[in-house]
Amino acid sequence: MNLQPLLDVLGIQEDAARALADDLRTRIDELQARLREAETHLEHLAITRKTVTGLADWLPAAPPDLPEHPDYPRILAVFNDATGPLRAREVCEALDHELLPKNIEGTRAKLKRLVKLDILTEVDAGSFTRKQ
Repeated sequence: MNLQPLLDVLGIQEDAARALADDLRTRIDELQARLREAETHLEHLAITRKTVTGLADWLPAAPPDLPEHPDYPRILAVFNDATGPLRAREVCEALDHELLPKNIEGTRAKLKRLVKLDILTEVDAGSFTRKQ
């Protein structure tokens, strides 16, 4: 029996299997390199997230959305300069409004709205201060 044809076929199959194995090793090396890059990128993102969340407390708070009335920024300016709680009447005086009941009540309504917007707080009935 002549074994040479069988050995030739086995040689061809071995060469093909060896080429496939070499190709797969090359692809595995490339994939491992890409995996290392992706893992490094993930580590950097995790560090960045930790840094940003650690710094978040140091960033100034976003200014609140105020209603569309020119008195609101002026009222907040009055409270920025105040050393303690203010009543609606005192805010009216600071805004140079006439001390008429309608003006005082209108200012009180604005102060209550700022409380609802979580910008001011009402420490006592009718006494307002800037939220800390």
